[in-house]
Amino acid sequence: MAAIGRFQKGDEVFYAKVVDGELFRLRGDVFGSPSFDRKPTPIRGLRTLTPMQPSKVIAVGLNYADHARETNKALPKEPLFWFKATTSLLPDGGKIEIPFPNHRVDFEAELAIVIGRRVRNVAPAAAARYIFGYTAAQDISDRNIQASESQWCRCKSFDTFCPLGPYVETKIDPHNLTIQLFQNGQLRQNSNTSQMIFNCFHLVSFISTNMTLLPGDIILTGTPSGIGPIESADRLEVRIQGLNPLCNTVK
Repeated sequence: MAAIGRFQKGDEVFYAKVVDGELFRLRGDVFGSPSFDRKPTPIRGLRTLTPMQPSKVIAVGLNYADHARETNKALPKEPLFWFKATTSLLPDGGKIEIPFPNHRVDFEAELAIVIGRRVRNVAPAAAARYIFGYTAAQDISDRNIQASESQWCRCKSFDTFCPLGPYVETKIDPHNLTIQLFQNGQLRQNSNTSQMIFNCFHLVSFISTNMTLLPGDIILTGTPSGIGPIESADRLEVRIQGLNPLCNTVK
């Protein structure tokens, strides 16, 4: 497998491998040993969905030192994480909705881990065996609410506040990838996943000591510096090396 997406045509939803813009339907369990059609599926009338339907979305905060500095927060001694509502998921091409126009709402480009096997209490050295792949994401955040509350679930869980996709890349090393966000064509965030305080394998290990992770679960690995506000009609593009870009607009 390489890039895997989830698509809809009419009432039918299916997974497919994406090769040079063509889709080859997946047969069997996406997390097992699937096969793929030899002939591509016609793309006319297809809609790209979020690549997974997770039981939970886990977001990690302050995982880049430069982002901690720009927010005037101390570096965490262990990963700081919380849940984002699964109803906040938004596919590539979808529109981000700002619920309170008078609030500051920020973009945050992130690399997302997709879990491939049920896992509990895994060591960092073995964590890669339980990872299905990686995709691009955003952790959209209402800063007014975030500043007024001690926990961050509400400010980050509004509908459309978790753009994800478009596909899951199953063959990539996550530890040295450029990560960028462009707002209306202007580069706003520009870093590398090597700058994470806790790398992807450490995050899967740590989180799995606190809860069971299930196939399809999503872990957002944190954002680098350069966060900024979004406005209606903005076009946001997350570009992560080796992944297809994630593009969304603001309603």
